[in-house]
Amino acid sequence: MRWLGLRPACPSCGLRLDRGESDYWLGAMLFNLIAAETLFAVGLVTVLVLTWPNPPWDALQWGSIAAMILAPLILFPFSKLLWLAFDLVFRPPTPEDFTSGS
Repeated sequence: MRWLGLRPACPSCGLRLDRGESDYWLGAMLFNLIAAETLFAVGLVTVLVLTWPNPPWDALQWGSIAAMILAPLILFPFSKLLWLAFDLVFRPPTPEDFTSGS
């Protein structure tokens, strides 16, 4: 299984994980960006509060760069499933959303 790829459908219930629109995953990308930026802000504030009055500015600079590159890659599969769950709340599944095998 690939980290950045999802199965086409749930192996248990057959729900297709892509709901068929060409731009469906834009919401997942938005969730991913929000999560990464929130983690960055929380981490920055936490380090500043814990190390004040002498914060490690160099470590913050390089650590922030690394975190902002790695966080979206690590969170991407979770953001796709979170977006699917969010979408299912507002658009309940229809029979077309399930694979023909179920």
